[in-house]
Amino acid sequence: MTAPAQRPVLTASVDSVAAAVAAGEVVGIATDTVYGLACDPGNPAAVERIYTMKQRPSGLELTLLAAALEDLEDAVRLDATARRLAARYWPGPLSIVAPLATRRLAIPRQGTTLSTRVPGHPLLLELLRRTGPLASTSANLHGHPAAVAAAEVAAAFGDAVAAVLAGGPAGGMASTIIDCSRTPLRVLREGPISEAELLAAAGASSSAPEPFDRTTRNDAK
Repeated sequence: MTAPAQRPVLTASVDSVAAAVAAGEVVGIATDTVYGLACDPGNPAAVERIYTMKQRPSGLELTLLAAALEDLEDAVRLDATARRLAARYWPGPLSIVAPLATRRLAIPRQGTTLSTRVPGHPLLLELLRRTGPLASTSANLHGHPAAVAAAEVAAAFGDAVAAVLAGGPAGGMASTIIDCSRTPLRVLREGPISEAELLAAAGASSSAPEPFDRTTRNDAK
């Protein structure tokens, strides 16, 4: 008889989850949007493990989460517009796509930009202050609904995740994504922040967004 898959530890201990990240493990994390998977962005094996666990196509990139804008300075170049939006909406449910800087990351990329976010969950922010920026994506098999509770992460991935930072139920809606790497600005996905509000805050006029592969909606945080 096959033994059932071991479930990861569901914990509110930032210390234990930070230790798992330092050991090169993939962890589950509570966020203000949906639950996510996260790892050290400089660890190629851990990053690859996330793609394998999720059955995620390699062409879909991960997001870099950080505790503060300053922690992203060596990863991306944030222009005045991106900084204005970050000052208004970070920490919060806005992902900003910006040009890469010089920092070497193990995150696979199709171009020269990277999605970044400072999340609005206090427990996750404490973890990010301990670990530094983390590579992350929503906690679900590709194409499936994202987890909104720690137990759902455990049920989906078992002992493939070392631990789950349990911070209560998530908001349930993935972040709004805006591409600040080009002119005019493009809202790639509407989430808790509407396109109209975001473009107004950026001082930009509304324009039709580029076609967006909606099958990726459940895979981005």
